[in-house]
Amino acid sequence: MVKHIVMFKLAERTPANLEKAVQALQSLEGKIEALRSLEIGIDFTQGERSYDIVLTTHFDDQEGFDTYGPHPNHIPVKETMRALCSSSVVVDYETS
Repeated sequence: MVKHIVMFKLAERTPANLEKAVQALQSLEGKIEALRSLEIGIDFTQGERSYDIVLTTHFDDQEGFDTYGPHPNHIPVKETMRALCSSSVVVDYETS
């Protein structure tokens, strides 16, 4: 299994921007065959080192993960998140 975790820092943390970002990420569910599951979390501590949103996704293998990035249903979500966010960090790893 491959996990893909992305943390997003909104340029402006407003309720409207949080809602837009979460809706965009949720729109991936059921739209990409290789995407087995996704989980979205919103940070509640809002600490100095905190990011605002985390996305955790699961794929069967690297081959499935490789289809995710360029998938036509993923591209508009990436564009939305880039427009809303000032930064993001990612970790991709294999697990059993």
